[in-house]
Amino acid sequence: MGSPGSANGRRGEYVRIPEEVEVASKGEGDAAAAVKAAAAAECPRVLRCRAIRWWAKVAVLGIFLAGAGAAAVVFLVPLLIKKVVAPILYWESTTFSRPAIALICFGAIALFPSVLLPSSPFMWLAGMTFGYLYGFLIITVGMSIGMSLPYFIGSAFHCRIHRWLEKWPKKAAFVRLAGEGDWHHQFKAVALLRISPFPYIVFNYASVATNVKYYPYIAGSMAGTIHETFLAIYSGKLLQSLAVATSHGSFLSLDQIIYNGIGFTIAAASTAAITIYAKKALQNLQAEDEIF
Repeated sequence: MGSPGSANGRRGEYVRIPEEVEVASKGEGDAAAAVKAAAAAECPRVLRCRAIRWWAKVAVLGIFLAGAGAAAVVFLVPLLIKKVVAPILYWESTTFSRPAIALICFGAIALFPSVLLPSSPFMWLAGMTFGYLYGFLIITVGMSIGMSLPYFIGSAFHCRIHRWLEKWPKKAAFVRLAGEGDWHHQFKAVALLRISPFPYIVFNYASVATNVKYYPYIAGSMAGTIHETFLAIYSGKLLQSLAVATSHGSFLSLDQIIYNGIGFTIAAASTAAITIYAKKALQNLQAEDEIF
């Protein structure tokens, strides 16, 4: 056994690292730093190449979709109109009177949303048959009932709808905006939700879980669906003009193609712009509610 003094002496000694080891470790550190510097310099170039590759893929996909869309418009749309739309219009005009068509369109627009069925085809039919004025009246009154019935029916299933919304917390956060604040706040939130991409039929029932009052709900719903109503009537009139031209063994004239093309582009661009605005406005409204 060694003496305590010798043990303390060993405890106080320092181990000297050879110079070769110090040089080697320093060299490894410099090499690692050089690798990191090279990687940092290479990173922007790699990101730039990835961005160029991604945009190239988007451009190729866009060209492909544009070509496919043009081919569909040139070949498939006239065939579809000739074989499907024109016979339906002929059958409808020879089988039903105008009052009967008005009643059918009104009933479908008013009742179909309550059973989660789309009513857009009957909006097109109302536009084809009655034009902008009477078509707008039929669609508007029918939609007011079609949005009111689910509101009152859903009140009996308030708890179930609330639990169902909890499965999608992000969408539920936007829907709940409709039930907050005063009359004006609820009206604005409902109108923006109607304009936004949120499904029309789903919101009819989901609104019940927000505790929104009926009058701001129906007023905001009517204000938020005006653009959709005019777009449906315009689509119906466009289909009708295409069907009439196709049934006569021809297609639209150059003036009609230009006119309808410009009209459809304006309608689509307006709808997209309104939808984007509504989405941003909803996000701002949600941020304001979180602040206060």
